[in-house]
Amino acid sequence: MEYIDLHTHSHHSDGSMTPDELVKLAKETGLRAISLTDHDTFDGVKEAVEAGEKYGIEVIPGIEFSVVSTGETHILGYGIDITEKNICDAVTKAKELRLINNQRTADALQKLGFDITVEDARKISPVGNIGRAHFAKVMELKGYTSSVKEAFDLYLQKGRPAFNSLRLLEAEEAIKLIHGAGGKAFLAHLHLTKKAGQELEDYVKELKDYGLDGIEGYYTEYEGTMQEDYQALAKKYGLLISGGTDFHGANKPHIKLGVGYGNLRIPYSLLDQIRN
Repeated sequence: MEYIDLHTHSHHSDGSMTPDELVKLAKETGLRAISLTDHDTFDGVKEAVEAGEKYGIEVIPGIEFSVVSTGETHILGYGIDITEKNICDAVTKAKELRLINNQRTADALQKLGFDITVEDARKISPVGNIGRAHFAKVMELKGYTSSVKEAFDLYLQKGRPAFNSLRLLEAEEAIKLIHGAGGKAFLAHLHLTKKAGQELEDYVKELKDYGLDGIEGYYTEYEGTMQEDYQALAKKYGLLISGGTDFHGANKPHIKLGVGYGNLRIPYSLLDQIRN
């Protein structure tokens, strides 16, 4: 069976690899296709597509939008025309908002007693957008936490003291922008929405009413029966299924491309269904 990874990040957002390095690794790993889904930017997509042609691997132009929600909701877009005006305008505004978010994150960490600045995070990523993964890496490098994961678990994820929640788009707006650029919209890592049971089902139904095409049915951190439950939810509401590791390279070294913690396998057949 051939496998894919439809949730990856390069150094243009909070990954550590160039798009070319990422695609080359995907080829070496034995994947048939990947999607570059950097946060709120298309800056690496052209390079990734060109690398796909060079190394002989399919690259799906993608993006990951953070949207307004009570939990932490991200909308993935696949098969996007990265030159479409409306989505490009939204990406520009989202980048501007990220600058504000980054300063708020640094301020929150400093109030907690950590000597961390935006400039420290920028040193981790001199090219692309910076975000929480860069601050987490700084915390690890300065010895405040033992790992990037610990920094997220204790300080940077939703509900922790250095998390900030400024978001540009409502979920409905993100879905509309993705469709307007010829793409399909998927709800990422459902467990991070902090919704479960009927509340999650109602939320997925609401997003479907806005035009949501599918949900991330395979993901690195799904535990217990999450994967089965989410895929059943997709089937119930006639939604497509995507899957990805949320690979960030050295910025999240515990996550491996294509396999997550080592046990993830995302079949290529999902991509055929997404494109049809």
